[in-house]
Amino acid sequence: MYKILEKEKLNDLVELMVIHAPFVARKCEPGQFVILRVDEKGERIPLTIADFDREKESVTIIYQILGYSTKLLSEKKVGDCLQDFVGPLGKASELKKHKRVLGIGGGVGAAPLYPQIKKLAEMGVEVDVILGGRSKEFILLADKFEAICNQVYFATDDGTKGKKGFVTDLLKELLNSGNKYDEVIAIGPLLMMKAVVDITKPEKIKTTVSLNPIMVDGTGMCGGCRVTVGGEIKFACVDGPDFDGFLVDFDECIRRQGMYKEEEHICRIGLGGV
Repeated sequence: MYKILEKEKLNDLVELMVIHAPFVARKCEPGQFVILRVDEKGERIPLTIADFDREKESVTIIYQILGYSTKLLSEKKVGDCLQDFVGPLGKASELKKHKRVLGIGGGVGAAPLYPQIKKLAEMGVEVDVILGGRSKEFILLADKFEAICNQVYFATDDGTKGKKGFVTDLLKELLNSGNKYDEVIAIGPLLMMKAVVDITKPEKIKTTVSLNPIMVDGTGMCGGCRVTVGGEIKFACVDGPDFDGFLVDFDECIRRQGMYKEEEHICRIGLGGV
């Protein structure tokens, strides 16, 4: 069993948990994820690793309360235990000691972005970050990024924090004002990552994206995260989740992600969800 050491409510929909998971904490690296079960009858949920502490043997996860299982997870308190916490899974991010890197996190995408930016900063890379959300409440981990980054920029749909608009508006401003980056790391909704690539590709700025939003099973067996990258079939969970953004067929990903959108809002298995 995996004990909950800390729990924090980040906003009305998003929570943070620190889990005692010695074996995962010992081996995990930025970019990897875990699969957990709340109880012995629970479904398997893939969640990216938001942080880890090898000395404390802990792993931090951040999750959005959307479906039945994340609601069950949200009901757990400090001192309670999770049934399973398996990992690390997926490939670790390939982080290089560039001179300057820009991270872009949309919504909960800030969670998997943070460990990558943290490690780059530890490597001596100059890092800037753009964080986006619907409103200031949905900007995540701002204080943690500000502690390790040269510059942190904010964009919100309603203008309650930083620039009113999208992360891509800030990206354009930074590039148009002469800022040079060796690489952009973008993590967030598929539409956001596609929009970032549409800007960086003409500028020939290497761009890495994370396809964790389409993962289901986490082992490659279900095929739910099948993607086309550079004309080849890949699986986000075992071949990624990080990929070269220039090579990802985002239109295909977006179509497949929305394939069962209507059914997702109707509980058909008697669990009482909505």
